[in-house]
Amino acid sequence: MNRRKPNVIAIVLGGGKGTRLYPLTMDRAKPAVPFGGKYRLVDIPISNCINSGIKKVYILTQFNSASLHNHISNTYIFDTFSKGFVEILAAEQTIKSETWYEGTADAVRKNLRHFRDQEADYFMILSGDQLYRMDLMDMLNRHIETKAEFTIAAKPISRAQATGLGIVGCDDKGIITSFIEKPAPDVDITSYKVGEKFMKESLGVPVTCENEYLASMGIYIFNSKTMEEVLDNKKTDFGKEIIPQEIAKRRAAAYLFDGFWEDIGTVKAFYETNLDLASINPMFNFYDEEMPIYTHRRHLPATKINFCNISNSLTSEGSIITNAYIVNSIIGVRTLIESGASLDGVYCMGASRYETEEEKEQNSKKGIPNIGIGRGTIIRKAIIDQNARIGDGCRIGIDDIPREEGDFPMYSIHDGIIVINKNAVIKNGTVM
Repeated sequence: MNRRKPNVIAIVLGGGKGTRLYPLTMDRAKPAVPFGGKYRLVDIPISNCINSGIKKVYILTQFNSASLHNHISNTYIFDTFSKGFVEILAAEQTIKSETWYEGTADAVRKNLRHFRDQEADYFMILSGDQLYRMDLMDMLNRHIETKAEFTIAAKPISRAQATGLGIVGCDDKGIITSFIEKPAPDVDITSYKVGEKFMKESLGVPVTCENEYLASMGIYIFNSKTMEEVLDNKKTDFGKEIIPQEIAKRRAAAYLFDGFWEDIGTVKAFYETNLDLASINPMFNFYDEEMPIYTHRRHLPATKINFCNISNSLTSEGSIITNAYIVNSIIGVRTLIESGASLDGVYCMGASRYETEEEKEQNSKKGIPNIGIGRGTIIRKAIIDQNARIGDGCRIGIDDIPREEGDFPMYSIHDGIIVINKNAVIKNGTVM
């Protein structure tokens, strides 16, 4: 007799206003930010779910949801036999609540009435702004085997890394006994060191100074009953409130993950993680056919390259690049780069459409550049958001001069990285 497969619901937390990623989140929700040339951030957790056989996915968001709705509705369409879905649950006012999501736990609590209809056995809580590849069924199996009420995915890290993360302490069987949030460098946390036995049984490696502590990845599995119980209060956040409180009351297990994992919630992390994808040996492998990252099918032609010098870079489909020098960069879909342009350390997100010749002619009469990168323009260390118009002969990030950090009408500067806004118009000859 076949055993019934567990009914698993995945919940992707879309985050709040995304202020740390501003201006990329000016007009879109954080999960909808373009990533890796052709993807969106939300494609990462959804792909991990699909590759793990989990096809019931909710995405919780509340800010600038239109772009995210369009991407989800045009991308994740399951056949009628799979009973799968990817559904966005935006914050809504009800008779019982007129407030928006006030935190990760509050967002889940306010949607429990929707989740109950699925009669789930387990809930998986995932983040919408992390880059990793994980078989989530392995984590579920670990959760079931340990008879835990909830399980936390944990990554082995060094003491130096522990200051910015939540640290879990376990016994020799991986049952969590303690939790501390972002311990300062001078705080003694030696009691939180992972045991040699648990490390070898889980990952087959010895404990060293590079992996002696376990950091919570913000990825959780809850029994459905447990989820209802831990949210029967007014606490708003899983990592800061729910998890530390419940570890002392309930059986919680750690699931060790030793693959690549990066939180890409800031402009600097976003920029560096993207450019690493174009390196010779990137830390994250998009070329894994067994566990691919899915995204919207655009049916665009292959990129056309005319007399270019391109190295350590990615070029996405539908682009036309002419007589350009491009190094350490990512070129997004439908990017048009004109003759003589030079890009070094640039993530160009591309365009959502092609302009017609009539549009180009009309804009030219008004002194408005075409969408893309103009002739002879030189750009260094920058992010060019979608549909930006960079004119001819511009110099962006070239001159070694002090630049004021902050947000300006057509661009922002954060951590020394210039971000050209979505739909920005940078006129011919601009020096920035």
